[in-house]
Amino acid sequence: MKDYTGIITTFGCIAEHLGHSFSGEIHYLIGRALQDAGLAEPYPYVLQELRPDEVDGFMRTHAFRGINVTIPYKQTVMPYLDELTDIAREIGAVNTIVNRNGRLIGHNTDFYGMNVLLSLADIQIEDKKVLIFGTGGTSKTATAVAKHGGAREILKFSRKAQEGSLTYDKLSDHFDAEIIINTTPVGMYPNDEESPLPEGISLRDFSSLCGVLDAIYHPLRTELVSEALRLGIPATGGLPMLVAQAVAATERFLEREIPTDIVRTVTAAIEAQKQSIVLVGMPASGKTTVGRLLAERLQMPLIDTDEEITRLARATPAEIIRARGESAFREIEAQVICDVIAPQSGVIIATGGGAILRDDNVRRLKRNGKLVFLDRSLDSLETTYDRPLSSDREALRRRYEERYPIYCAVADLHLSIQDGETPETTADRVLSSI
Repeated sequence: MKDYTGIITTFGCIAEHLGHSFSGEIHYLIGRALQDAGLAEPYPYVLQELRPDEVDGFMRTHAFRGINVTIPYKQTVMPYLDELTDIAREIGAVNTIVNRNGRLIGHNTDFYGMNVLLSLADIQIEDKKVLIFGTGGTSKTATAVAKHGGAREILKFSRKAQEGSLTYDKLSDHFDAEIIINTTPVGMYPNDEESPLPEGISLRDFSSLCGVLDAIYHPLRTELVSEALRLGIPATGGLPMLVAQAVAATERFLEREIPTDIVRTVTAAIEAQKQSIVLVGMPASGKTTVGRLLAERLQMPLIDTDEEITRLARATPAEIIRARGESAFREIEAQVICDVIAPQSGVIIATGGGAILRDDNVRRLKRNGKLVFLDRSLDSLETTYDRPLSSDREALRRRYEERYPIYCAVADLHLSIQDGETPETTADRVLSSI
C-alpha cells in the first residue's frame, strides 16, 4: 500500500485535478498579509492531486494539520470525519478539514465565501426567486446560502432528472427568476466558450433577473458572467468566494481570527496577477510601445496580436491582407485570439487596430482582461505602407470614423493621449488607472 504520510504534513489542498488552482497563491498571500499585520508567520501549503482510489489511504493517515478539499471529494471525505460543524452537516459537503489531536473536524467555509461573494457584488437574495445550476457540493452550499438569506423560492437544475432538481428543459418555465447561481464546472477553462444555459436560451429571457453568481474563478469572467455584465445585470465570478473561504479556512487552521479586510487585499492581489491588460486603439496609437513598457514594469509577458499572427501564419498582417483580403485576415486574427491569446491571464496584450470589430474577439479578451483604449487624435496618427487598410489619409480617416465609437463602447478604460505625450507617461497613466 502506498505511504501517504509525507504528502501533506501541515496544510494543503486535495483534489483530483489542481493544474489551474489558485489556492497555493492565495494561501501564500494570506500568510504574507498575516505576517505584515503581525498576526502569524507564513505557513506551508501544499497542493496534492489524488486519484479516487488514493483518497482512502490518504484520509486514514491523519498526517496533516489541516486541508482544503475540492472537486470531486467534498462529499467523499465525509465518512472519515469524527465531527461536522452544523453548517457542514446541513449542507452535506465539506471543504475544510482540521486535525485536532487526531480528531478530524469537517467545516464548510464555502458557505462564508458565497455570502461574501453576494455582499461584494451587492446582490440581495432575500425574498428572491433563485435558480441554482448543478447538484454537487457547491450547489448544496448555494442552497444553504439562499435559504439562510431568506430566498422566496429555490430551484435546482441538472442535466439528468434526480430527486430535488429539475432538468434544463424546464428552465423556460422559470423566466421570472431573479437570481441565478452557477455551481457547475461548465464555462471553466479550458472550456470557457461554454455556458450552462442550454442552447436557445439567453439571460435576456429572464425579465426579472437582478443578479448572477458563478462559482468558477478561471476565467475571471465566465461566458455567463460576461453575458450578464453586457446586459447591465450585476454579476461576479468566483474569485472573491475562493479567497474568502480560504481566509475562513486559515482561521480554523491557525485557530485565530483574521481581519476581514484581508479578503479584499488578497482578492485584489490575485486579480492584479491574473488579470490581463488589453490595449486597443487605432494603428500607430502606440499600443505595442506602451505594452512593452507595461510588461517591463509589471514583469508580465507581452503578446502582440499582429506578431502572433505573423508567427503562426508565416506572413505579416499586411501580406495576408494584400494576398487574400481583409476578410481572410480577420478570420485568422479571430482564431489566434480565440486559441492563443484570450486564454492567457496575467499578460499585456497589444491588439491590432481592427481586433475590436468582431464581438467574439471583444468577448473573449474581456474574460481575463481589461480593455484600455489608447485614444490618439486622428491628426496625430501616421500612415505607413505596412498598414494597407490605412495607408493614406483618406483611408485612415474612414477607419477612424468606423472604429472610434466601437473603441469607446468596448473599453473598460478610455485614455485620451495628449499631443506630445511620451509613451512613458501613457504607461504611467495606465498603471495609475487600473
